Amino acid sequence: MVDKLRVGVISSTHGIRGEVKVFPTTDDPARFKSLKKVILEAKRETLELTVERVKFFKQFVIVKFKGIDDINDVEKYKGAELWVTREDAVPLEEGEYFIADLIGLTVMTDEGEKLGTLKDVLQTGANDVYEVAMSGGKTVLLPVIDECVLDVDLEKGEVLVHVMDGLLDL
Repeated sequence: MVDKLRVGVISSTHGIRGEVKVFPTTDDPARFKSLKKVILEAKRETLELTVERVKFFKQFVIVKFKGIDDINDVEKYKGAELWVTREDAVPLEEGEYFIADLIGLTVMTDEGEKLGTLKDVLQTGANDVYEVAMSGGKTVLLPVIDECVLDVDLEKGEVLVHVMDGLLDL
């Protein structure tokens, strides 16, 4: 499991008083309202920053950090990633997982065969889709629905799936 989770990327400055426009990479941008501190990772430096205030504008989150009060002080952080520690992450409901914890898990079928390795999680709106890299370079997309994904065991490092008819027809 990873120690920190990415919540956003600074896309640009906002105004002249040190605010930044953040493109959220979390599935719940409202989580920024309760965010107290972040880890900023830029090209050549890593900083722990305290969030002073947050507001929302279109698909962006406008963030003001304590102690950064001028556009010149924050301009160099365009493209920097914002991370939170696992302790500061939003608590998950039963059956929910951080995508970072799922990537790399072994995907096994309910018939005991190794299907491949979980490569990515696509968020489609209706349901998530697991992208599984199979041996030989092929990829299969599995819908994250009860009929297909039977169990996720992070400790064991496995996802147990039922391959529905037609999913492997390429």
